[in-house]
Amino acid sequence: MERRVLLAISLSFLVLFAYQSFFPPPDPAAPGAPPGASGPAPSGQTAPAAAGAPAQVASGPATAALRADTEEREYVVETTSVRAVFTNRGARLKQWELKQYRDLSGAAVDLVPAETGGQPLPFSLLLDAAPDTAAANGALYVVENNAPARVDATTSPAAITFAYEAADGLVVRKRFTLQPSGFEVTFLAEVKRGGSTLNPRIVWGPGLGDEIARTAGSGGFFSGNYVYPAAGFVHLNGSVERFAGASASSAGVQQGTFRYAGVTDHYFVASTLEAPGNQRVEFAHVPYTPAGEGQVAHQYVSFTIGFDQAPGDVRFFVGPKQFDALSAVSPEFTKVIDFGMFAFLAVPLRGALEWVHGFVGNYGWSIIVLTLLINLVMAPLRHKSVVSMRKMQELQPQLKAIQDRYSHLKMTDPARGKMNEEVMALYKSKGANPASGCLPMLLTLPVLFAFYSLLSQAIEMRGAPFAGWITDLSQRDPYYITPLLMGATMFWQQRLQPGTGDPVQQKVLMFMPVMFTAMFLPAPSGLVVYWFVSNLWAIGQQYFTNWMIGPPKAVAGVKR
Repeated sequence: MERRVLLAISLSFLVLFAYQSFFPPPDPAAPGAPPGASGPAPSGQTAPAAAGAPAQVASGPATAALRADTEEREYVVETTSVRAVFTNRGARLKQWELKQYRDLSGAAVDLVPAETGGQPLPFSLLLDAAPDTAAANGALYVVENNAPARVDATTSPAAITFAYEAADGLVVRKRFTLQPSGFEVTFLAEVKRGGSTLNPRIVWGPGLGDEIARTAGSGGFFSGNYVYPAAGFVHLNGSVERFAGASASSAGVQQGTFRYAGVTDHYFVASTLEAPGNQRVEFAHVPYTPAGEGQVAHQYVSFTIGFDQAPGDVRFFVGPKQFDALSAVSPEFTKVIDFGMFAFLAVPLRGALEWVHGFVGNYGWSIIVLTLLINLVMAPLRHKSVVSMRKMQELQPQLKAIQDRYSHLKMTDPARGKMNEEVMALYKSKGANPASGCLPMLLTLPVLFAFYSLLSQAIEMRGAPFAGWITDLSQRDPYYITPLLMGATMFWQQRLQPGTGDPVQQKVLMFMPVMFTAMFLPAPSGLVVYWFVSNLWAIGQQYFTNWMIGPPKAVAGVKR
């Protein structure tokens, strides 16, 4: 039984790795028509989707302007955390650079994609009348209060306000407020025509611009990243619902009092924060194919949010899915990190990893230290499991003798019940319990899965060097050295396990290291280091336990 449990555990991990490696994001959906004005759905439910295309926000003022700039300009607002670049064409966000995070070229990560095939920039507006939408997003706004081209917000909050007025009575005013630190921006859009206030929808164009996440699903099996694709999400009643890849376009209109709503990828998120009142959110899958190329280069998701009435100030978080940064907003906001069903364990493990890192200063060595500590805690369970497996191994000749005596009987023969009685009597007389070998191994599984989930999702691994040739723990080993070592230790560990009389199980278990090695070849280095060290510990503990309990005892056969 213990060998079957071990086989089941191995297959569970195999399925987990295979799913991430062989099932990339769905194929891009064909572009559809612009979203229609479908009626509202009941709160917290999904209204029928009008179409699966991004919001259409054509730009270009249709009438003469009474108040507008004469040329396109850029305005930069710098905080200690971000460098935000706004364009006065449409008064929209052009760049949102995170100073503490770097892309593969070493430049600051920009969460506004540079290549989107002409899709709208963040904070575009969508109005009921197409000419108004075109004017609001294409006009050259003026900046109020003669704001300079570069605004320093590193010591105190700063706001930059754009204004535009058309001859036909359309008046648009946009204000962006940034804090000295953190990743929040507060957005206000006031749109009027004559004496009437209009209620625009806010469009966040394709996101996000992280170089690693943009390549998700396009690099094949050896792409080097176990990366979650871009997805839209809404937070309602304490839970997060996600719409990844092409499914974002078929999600329909999500309507409700959402605490958070936005787009996320593997490491970053753009989301509303505690937006007021009832909201209407629509997502769209945006595949980007460069001109002259037939293959999709990037997978994006955009979202549009509207309100029952003009909302006033709306807070947005545009930054990393770093646990402490999200928790500073609200502990509930940390749920945008998808730790899976073992989040209750992954969260304290993350805290433990950060604690160890505070002493060690290197995330690679921190993974090793924490792995050793986890295995030390689980050592008594593993010891008990090995001892139980040894007892079962010693009983194999007697168990086989009992089974052989009843092998001529059919499975439905009542006499086979006597065989079970003899087996249970044998277990009782020898003090063996088949479940005592299974249960300790099963109890370790949640910790293993939680640590796997943590290392898969933790942004701390992104760009974190370890030693030697491993310069980024979120990327695969460029020379596949650690996966091969991991496979070798797994094979070594299998050889040390107590034997079983089933030759089929033995062959399957011996083949598992080969399959796992293949699964780990494109895995992030941090995960491979964790698994490799766990295997080394298991091997050492197996030798120590074997020394403690001695060699298997020879048991006399049972008379047939």
